[in-house]
Amino acid sequence: MLDAPVDTQTLTLANAINAGLRRALRDDDKVVLLGEDIGTLGGVYRVTDGLQREFGARRVVDTPLAEAGILGTAVGLAYRGYRPVCEIQFDGFIYPAFDQIVAQVAKLHYRTQGAVRMPITIRVPFGGGIGAAEHHSESPEAYFTHTSGLRVVAVSNPQDAYAMIRQAIASDDPVLYFEPKRRYHQKAPVELDGALAAAEPMGAARVVAPGTDVTLLAYGPLVQTATDAARAAAADGISIEVIDLRSLAPVDYATIEASVRRTGRLVIAHEAGSQGGIGGEIAASVTERCFSYLEHAPVRVTGFDVPYPPSRLEVHHVPDLDRILDGVDRALGRSNSLSGLEAGW
Repeated sequence: MLDAPVDTQTLTLANAINAGLRRALRDDDKVVLLGEDIGTLGGVYRVTDGLQREFGARRVVDTPLAEAGILGTAVGLAYRGYRPVCEIQFDGFIYPAFDQIVAQVAKLHYRTQGAVRMPITIRVPFGGGIGAAEHHSESPEAYFTHTSGLRVVAVSNPQDAYAMIRQAIASDDPVLYFEPKRRYHQKAPVELDGALAAAEPMGAARVVAPGTDVTLLAYGPLVQTATDAARAAAADGISIEVIDLRSLAPVDYATIEASVRRTGRLVIAHEAGSQGGIGGEIAASVTERCFSYLEHAPVRVTGFDVPYPPSRLEVHHVPDLDRILDGVDRALGRSNSLSGLEAGW
């Protein structure tokens, strides 16, 4: 018997999320989208473009400019058996809803001894690189990875964007779904029909590029930068294994440990600052688990511990190819230079 043809389309990351939302809305009439300007406008990034026209204003709801209200409404909907999908318009706007997320959404299942589920998906465009104003380029993911009861994922490519938004909506757990806004226009082939069944688990990391000398771990917007760094290093005879973390909570340590045991070195890159960041937690955990395999202490390449800078300065703040390659050199013992982070910038 011949296999059914696979529906594959070349989509941007933003359009892949749109396709995933559309499929979820079609498949389950309990899926409801909530957010500021997501209906008539289609969202500030047009991620929800056309969905209100297709499914109506009762399924794709333009909300007031009140993140606390959006999440409070989502909690009530989840109580009534719905699967709300909330859009936080920009990363820095999530803080008014922080109490609802960490005190209610994350804890109601545990508080009710399993009687209440909170199948809420919270979409958060995050990260810099778009020349935006204050509160539009932040990376708040570590606040939520610290909170038990939340799943936290970050997508880096169109295929994952499609599959993981569907996985997140289908999950009975609340999910923080971080979208790298400067990668919204990145294009790639996306398998649609059958993609969910064939997709990797939402909590799994992925080896993007195999290597033997250094493990380079990234997520969201920096996965592409890490891949570019691996290609550049290969020209210099350095073999970098790139891992896309994908799930920030829980972390797939099995994949990371297996890589570090092969390479003996670990570099972790993310846009968020170093202090209290995910990179520090992963570095500590890998050191505990793989100490006898490590040839060098894990190296972090991160944003600086300052408020996100004005757009003209963000090129100096966001880790780029050169800073990541410098981190690789330090892990290999080829450079003794201090990064701006270690120098106390």
